[in-house]
Amino acid sequence: MTDAQIHDLRQPLGARQAIRHGGWDRHTSGLAPGYAQANLVILPARHAEDFLRFCQRNPRACPLLDVTDPGDPHPRSLGTDIDLRHDVPRYRLYRDGILSEEPTDIADWWQDDLVTFSIGCSFSFEDALMADGLEVRHVQLDRNVPMYRTRIPLEPSGPFGGNLVVSMRPFTPADAIRAIQITTDMPRVHGAPVHIGLPASLGIADLAQPDFGDAPIIHDDELPVFWACGVTPQAAIEAARLPLAITHSPGHMLITDIPNQRLKYG
Repeated sequence: MTDAQIHDLRQPLGARQAIRHGGWDRHTSGLAPGYAQANLVILPARHAEDFLRFCQRNPRACPLLDVTDPGDPHPRSLGTDIDLRHDVPRYRLYRDGILSEEPTDIADWWQDDLVTFSIGCSFSFEDALMADGLEVRHVQLDRNVPMYRTRIPLEPSGPFGGNLVVSMRPFTPADAIRAIQITTDMPRVHGAPVHIGLPASLGIADLAQPDFGDAPIIHDDELPVFWACGVTPQAAIEAARLPLAITHSPGHMLITDIPNQRLKYG
């Protein structure tokens, strides 16, 4: 029996324990349904103030859920027994703005001056969409959500800048309207879509070739619907060229103890 089978993946603590002990190394979409997941950005403290302003200036892409004290790997406001060094299936390690590796544990790189920013994730509003009867196809197919770099500029702060990254889900026009209504009530997990249809106007040349995640399946009667994405800070980290920065790998999130319902209405 695997660790993933021993631990109850429907509960946040069980999912985190499976991840921590190597029993789950895939994307986290669909794990611990009903509970919020978070994007991570981990930076040396000397850059934290600039990055905090970057999040405040770009709230659609970077809605903050928690900021830790320097060197503290336990975001207590997000749940009990969370260890940021071990509880994400896959991380990304950037050196001078360049992705150098994707480890499954970052204990060897942890430093006493690291500050972690936990940022709301669209996996949370997917629960609300499915609860209303809408089909979220990548969840249904057990795939990672497709994500794309755009040409929409971000509001810079210090060394942080770059362009918006979006996630995409296809819907019929009627379902797209309902998806807008549902997600508008959840600004702490990206809120309403930023764009519908016409991907070329975002600078996306080919929907079949996402920059992150898996290629989508879009039916002839559907429109692509785009939301601001928590992978956006990774583009900002590339632009900043910090000596060291750590993030989650796209789609491989931190699972929190926060019920998604608590993130509604701001």
